[in-house]
Amino acid sequence: MPRYGTVVFDCDSTLSTIEGIEELAGEHAAEVAALTDAAMRGVVPLEEVYGRRLDRIRPDRSAVEALGKRYIETLVPDARATIAALREEGVDVRVVSGGLLPAILRLTRELGIDDEAVAAVDVYFDETGRYAGFDAGSPLAYAGGKRIILERWAPGLARPVMMVGDGATDLEARPVVDAFVAFAGVVERPTVVAAADVVIRARTLAPVLALALDGEPPRGAEALAVFEYGARILG
Repeated sequence: MPRYGTVVFDCDSTLSTIEGIEELAGEHAAEVAALTDAAMRGVVPLEEVYGRRLDRIRPDRSAVEALGKRYIETLVPDARATIAALREEGVDVRVVSGGLLPAILRLTRELGIDDEAVAAVDVYFDETGRYAGFDAGSPLAYAGGKRIILERWAPGLARPVMMVGDGATDLEARPVVDAFVAFAGVVERPTVVAAADVVIRARTLAPVLALALDGEPPRGAEALAVFEYGARILG
């Protein structure tokens, strides 16, 4: 496989160490965590839990804005440097997430990723900032949604395409990408790991850079350090 033209990242438990919906859950944390885990393991379809979680939590605008800040504060080690190096090397970096769009955009803008290269589920508020629902028409609120988004993006994607994620919803995109990398550095989900082309168990995204560049060192000094670190982890 030649060096990759596009790398698509999940967000929760992949770019960030947290699950955003659980950060918002408050007193409903245990229930929401159980629903999220069931969906990420592929035990229940995502659409069975997506709306139920938000109806329990009803996050207001300020809570969603705070979540975006938490995503930045909890970036997986080397995520920022890995994405910067990929972009410097001309790799198209994208994010596809079942998370809430305003929070995801706060993170991706921090990482220098164009809004057009980000897909997530929009959330609505009334004039006082109270929760008023979510985009129930988004494919990302349903099982198979990430595959649909990647199919829509396909004409504009530089190939080969690598998908990096931790959950069953990420693995569902496997048929429309050239490689699926299971990131198990935050949470290891056995069914996802078993079906992956490559597994990263270290708590760093540096190996993604080494994989994407197919062993060809990047030009920048900082990028080279991340590349070499990632290559050592891959062995």
